[in-house]
Amino acid sequence: MLDFHTLAEFSRANCVSICAFLVPANLLATLSTIILTVIHRPSHQVWQSAGIASIFALIMVWHVYTWFAVGVVMLPTYILLCLAITCLFTNLATILWQRHWVKRLKFEV
Repeated sequence: MLDFHTLAEFSRANCVSICAFLVPANLLATLSTIILTVIHRPSHQVWQSAGIASIFALIMVWHVYTWFAVGVVMLPTYILLCLAITCLFTNLATILWQRHWVKRLKFEV
């Protein structure tokens, strides 16, 4: 069974490869959520995209937390944390924006 300490050690030992995957994954998944919202795709597709993007962002927050837990407080940790939080809020905003416009379009028709 995996415990937090083992996962945290794995996260810190493979930081470069984890960040090399998570940064583009966060950006691309969040961008796909925005694009799906702008082209008025069904809400279940937007929610699915936002869910996947949020999972990537939460993994990045946890990865940064493992560095904070051992006392590593550097500029890259804050940049990655800000990126993850921005992606989370962007996904939330796109869902709220889509819900607002779907309600407005239903009343106009």
